[in-house]
Amino acid sequence: MIATSMKWTRHNLFGKPFDVALSLLVIPGALWLAYSILDWALTMARWDIIVQSLRVLMIGVFPADQAWRAWTASAIIAAILGASLGCVFSFKPHHGLVLILVPLLLLIVDHGDPGNALSAAGVVAATSLGWLLTSYVPLSRKAMPAAAFTGFIVVVAVMAPPDVGLWGGLLLSVLITLVTAVLSLPIGILLAFGRQSRLSSLRIICTWYIEVMRSVPLILVVYWIWILMPVLAPQWGLADVARGMIGFTIFYSAYVAEYVRSGLQAVPRAQTEAARSLGISEFDINRSIVLPQALRVVVAPLVGNVLDIFNSAPLVFIIGLTDFLRAGQMILANPQYGDRTFEVLSFLLVTYFLVGSMITYAARKLEDHMATSAR
Repeated sequence: MIATSMKWTRHNLFGKPFDVALSLLVIPGALWLAYSILDWALTMARWDIIVQSLRVLMIGVFPADQAWRAWTASAIIAAILGASLGCVFSFKPHHGLVLILVPLLLLIVDHGDPGNALSAAGVVAATSLGWLLTSYVPLSRKAMPAAAFTGFIVVVAVMAPPDVGLWGGLLLSVLITLVTAVLSLPIGILLAFGRQSRLSSLRIICTWYIEVMRSVPLILVVYWIWILMPVLAPQWGLADVARGMIGFTIFYSAYVAEYVRSGLQAVPRAQTEAARSLGISEFDINRSIVLPQALRVVVAPLVGNVLDIFNSAPLVFIIGLTDFLRAGQMILANPQYGDRTFEVLSFLLVTYFLVGSMITYAARKLEDHMATSAR
């Protein structure tokens, strides 16, 4: 192991004179930067603000006496996500150790509210349970679509009573990401096929829609939908959260359509021609032959699109919603915490980094799984 590490270091960091010079400049600087960050984080930073403000960061301005609703919804969503991970790769002991770090980090803060740590532990337990279930009970994988659909209905039913407009924090960012990702995929697939349709009118409409959405900023689409929906359908009475999700879905469906279209073009034409010669209908060709291969090709872009949705969720501030980033700004607006800017922003940065890393890690595992199943 040591010999392998030494060989890798010699080959990659000190293989050429330029590499030696660059390594001698970069490595000391990187070590000094890492030491400075750790020294600040362990000796000077006061992390009790994070635990004291955890409710605001996680669920925004949701009423304190109704916080159990948000934590219950978080546990259900975590169980669904964990079960989804179990369909791709099995649960391992080191995965559980990483998940346990979340409540442990909250418990080691001296002045924190233990209720927050217990709630976080419940969410972690729900994630682990869903992950374990689909990892080692194959029959549960077949029930995943129905279970996920039922779970989201339960989430809405649990969260709705106080006021949908009070949804916020990291929970709102996750909900926007999940709803947009789930809805934009089928819409994007239909748009991709529509853009390649033989019907000129349908092709023009789909092309126009895709190009317009890709030419305007997301914040404009969200704000436009927020203003337009009450004018076009005042009887619906859609909440700001629903209008924001509609804007995100309309916008990102165009990007999904382009990703899927690139996958459709990667499918060999000989396969579709052979299927037509066997008398298979166009619908069955696209559904059973073309689309599965196209989606396998564009897994990475589609997952990158999900990550982009999560990182763009803070734009809902334009319609008055309190997402994860906005919740952090609300905490810093309190004069009591005016000197804790670095702690709050560091927590936001680490959280966004961890969520993005988990999404990309799951994407790599999904690509490996699909590549293996295709052999």
